[in-house]
Amino acid sequence: MNLSVIDPFVLGPFVLVGLGGAGGAVARYLVGEYVERDNLDTFAVNVTGSFLLGALVAVPSLDPVGPATLAAGIGFCGAFTTFSSFAVQTVRLAETGRPRRAIVTAVGTLVAALLAVALGAAVVTALW
Repeated sequence: MNLSVIDPFVLGPFVLVGLGGAGGAVARYLVGEYVERDNLDTFAVNVTGSFLLGALVAVPSLDPVGPATLAAGIGFCGAFTTFSSFAVQTVRLAETGRPRRAIVTAVGTLVAALLAVALGAAVVTALW
C-alpha cells in the first residue's frame, strides 16, 4: 500500500477511535491506581462506562457513526471498560475457592452495567 495516496478523510475515523481509546486507556489506568479494593476498580469502570455509553447513544441528534460516537463511544468507552479483566477476576475468584463471590461478581456487574446503560439513556432523554 502506498501511504502517500491514503485519503486523510479515510484515516479520520481511525484517528478519532485511537484518540478516544488513548484517553479511555489512561482513564482506566488512573482508576486502577486510585481504586484498589477487591476488584472494585473493574466494577467501577464497567458500570461508569456503561452509563456513559448509554447516555451517548441516547442523544437524538448524534450520528451513530459520526465523530463523537467514534471517539467517545467506540474509542473512550471501549478502552475504559474492561470485560477481559472482569472475566479473569471472576474466574480467579472461583478458582481460589470463592465460587459464591464469583457468581455475585458476575451477576452484580452485569445487572449494574445494564442498569447504568438504562440510567444514562434516561438522564439524557430527560434533559434533552
